[in-house]
Amino acid sequence: MFIVLLKFSANKTNATQFMEGHKAWLKRGFDDGIFLLAGSLKPALGGGVMAHRVSRDDLTARIKDDPFVVHDVVTPEIIEFEPSQQRPEFQGLFG
Repeated sequence: MFIVLLKFSANKTNATQFMEGHKAWLKRGFDDGIFLLAGSLKPALGGGVMAHRVSRDDLTARIKDDPFVVHDVVTPEIIEFEPSQQRPEFQGLFG
């Protein structure tokens, strides 16, 4: 499992220009079953994605296709996370 931080760069003012492409990129990640959650980093720091069922190399390639990354609106950081405890209703979700 991975946590992807998409922190705004100095070019964050260009975000609105590439927002539709970024939303389409997120939709593909959800449609492909890779993304579990996505949202904003507060206060106005960028965004984050939780991903699973993907290798680090494949996730890195996917992130490079995000228009926000392509146009340097955000700088990505990938954090690998291996859950060792979870609520019972999440059993099997992260395995």
